[in-house]
Amino acid sequence: MKRVVAVVLSLATAATALAGCAQIDPYHGTRTVVASFYPLAYVAQRIVGPNATVVDLTRPGLEPEDLELDVAQTAEIADATVAFYESGFQPAVDQAIAETGPEHLVDTTATVPIRDANPHFWLDPVLLARVARAFTATMVRADPAHEADYRRNLRGLERDLHRLDRAFAQGLRSCRLHTVVTTHAAFGYLGRRYGLHFVSINGLSPDAEPSPEHLRRLQQLIRARGLTTVFSEALASPELARTLAGDLGLRTGVLNTLEGLTPATKDQTYLSLMRRNLAALQKANACR
Repeated sequence: MKRVVAVVLSLATAATALAGCAQIDPYHGTRTVVASFYPLAYVAQRIVGPNATVVDLTRPGLEPEDLELDVAQTAEIADATVAFYESGFQPAVDQAIAETGPEHLVDTTATVPIRDANPHFWLDPVLLARVARAFTATMVRADPAHEADYRRNLRGLERDLHRLDRAFAQGLRSCRLHTVVTTHAAFGYLGRRYGLHFVSINGLSPDAEPSPEHLRRLQQLIRARGLTTVFSEALASPELARTLAGDLGLRTGVLNTLEGLTPATKDQTYLSLMRRNLAALQKANACR
């Protein structure tokens, strides 16, 4: 009997040790970061590497503002090591974090306050780098054993974002036009950074209907400034842009707000999609 008890205790001890190893093993997904939408998931994955599993709560093709969490997603938030989100942008995420959120939280608005009710700060790579630093600091607190990995990965991401910032600054420095018409008022942060004036057809809501007076003023602005292109966005209907452009004989184009990937962009990344935006802006604004 004593021998049986000894074997049982030995097995229990071994199981406990293995469980302890599983909690710190960086290659078994024991740490989870829940990111509320794509740009944050991109940053998180670049920073954590293989040391944690990153879950993007907003599936491809869905507007982040429309996210409704299911039971499994709510459980993922509760069980996460870190929750990475932008408060005020996705009410369902705010509620779940308030009720069952993990100990370690990264709210982007603590680093980059929302301006003009516009949540799309990530379209400015300089601001996204600031948020990446805040996320890294939280990961270090949550998992100090991998601090060196997280800080090394942050340096790599910062280099990429700096190159992107430099490409935008140089690529938009010498343009004949500096006004851009889009369907959605998402690009204010990018415009402030690089000296462009964005005018929207339907404000901050991609589904809003503009008034006839607003459309008349837009047509006057387009004619007065000699604009060539009206932009829609990847996750919304292009009909308004096509109608306005067709009435004036203009081209249409697409600017990606990077709120999420789509089946057409599933193989792209934040960096490649932003460079596509840059190329589209250079073409529309006759940049040299």
